[in-house]
Amino acid sequence: MKITIGADHIGYELKQQITAYLTNLGYDVIDVGTTSPERTDYPLQAQQVAKLIQSKEVPNGILICGTGIGMSIAANKYRGIRAAVVSEPYSAQFSKEHNNANVLCFGARVVDYDTAVTLVDAWRLASYEGERHNKRLDLISASETKEQR
Repeated sequence: MKITIGADHIGYELKQQITAYLTNLGYDVIDVGTTSPERTDYPLQAQQVAKLIQSKEVPNGILICGTGIGMSIAANKYRGIRAAVVSEPYSAQFSKEHNNANVLCFGARVVDYDTAVTLVDAWRLASYEGERHNKRLDLISASETKEQR
């Protein structure tokens, strides 16, 4: 079980905690940084997580910034990435079940550690349902290959 994780300076501490949590569950966690609470630009970590998923080195990733919004916007710029920003477990679960989200995003200024663990668990334990959702994901994938006007 492999997963990648990244955060900016705001999410650094929570990233460290979630990394330890996942490691204790037996995950091989690839931490793309940041490696300190010094100011950094979140698109850098979003890019690294997205590229690891695109290369199929890992199937999923987690990104943490202040709200999760910036990370999700940055990650969703990459083909094949479906990053969902969530703050409660229902959305975390359904982001995987209905949207096959391969990146979970949340904010260290929005959720505490216990809530973050609940989000991670709801998402990682969920499975993509496929079937009626495949058509929608196919439409999203097709839009990644067409020029947008």
